[in-house]
Amino acid sequence: MDRLTEMEAFATVVDQGGFTDAAKKMGISKSAVSKHVSALETRLGARLLNRTTRRVSPTEIGMAYYDRARRVLNDAGEADALVTSMQTAPSGTLRISVATDFGVHLLSPVLGNFLSAYPDITVNMVLNNRYVELISEGFDMAIRLGEMEDSSLRARKLTETGQKIIAAPGYFQKYGRPLKIDDLNNHKLLHYSNQSTGNVWKITAPSGERRQVRSAGWLTVNDGQSLLQAAISGLGIAYLPSFLCADALKKGLVEEALPDLPDDPLGIYAIYPPGRYTQPKVRAFMDFLVDTFQDRGPDNW
Repeated sequence: MDRLTEMEAFATVVDQGGFTDAAKKMGISKSAVSKHVSALETRLGARLLNRTTRRVSPTEIGMAYYDRARRVLNDAGEADALVTSMQTAPSGTLRISVATDFGVHLLSPVLGNFLSAYPDITVNMVLNNRYVELISEGFDMAIRLGEMEDSSLRARKLTETGQKIIAAPGYFQKYGRPLKIDDLNNHKLLHYSNQSTGNVWKITAPSGERRQVRSAGWLTVNDGQSLLQAAISGLGIAYLPSFLCADALKKGLVEEALPDLPDDPLGIYAIYPPGRYTQPKVRAFMDFLVDTFQDRGPDNW
């Protein structure tokens, strides 16, 4: 008899709690399930199940064997699914959570190119700045900036963005220009409200040391575009990703507060659930993003 079939019959009996329900689950006769399990016990030379008229339960050896057998069966199922997925054209609904600034400024303008290339995929894009629970909230992927907080998820780096400390020329005329990192503590700072570190800026000094600037700030908001507009209006100094403020810098609407600081790029990642294979629609979208942004960043926006 087929060894995997024997394993599957035994594991299904354990899962279902009996031969009758296991037979229904597998779509074969009860006697066939019994023969598979008996053949397995004979081959192994061990009793795997305790059988009574009222219930069936695994023996101690049976429980240990079940744990390993279930892993083998899961791996076999994933292997079959992998082959199927690799031969299947990407399709279905792709539900993604995207950091608001990235989604509005970088992803939305190119999303039409992806949909044209993959007409069988529909995209449900949710813009937010919180770290969603991918599996429990039903997301296929998330796109996030900065350090990844959940190491159990898989991540693929798409590109990098620089970070700029900027303010309007009028602000510098009114309040002066900071000459070093410590001077920022005496200025009006504009903060993201969704940062896990609170109103703290982590900045790399010319020496390479990581410095922290703590200030209550004059304005705190959960949207980067609003912070940029506040900086352009002269309300204070903001610390923003390059892709968001590059155009304003080119137009002279804002200037760098500390232009001599070393580059401190921020990674942009596609995050997706763990697993031995990736759904075709997810793989197609990640490949599209990598290809789209391969020549962009950290400051080439």
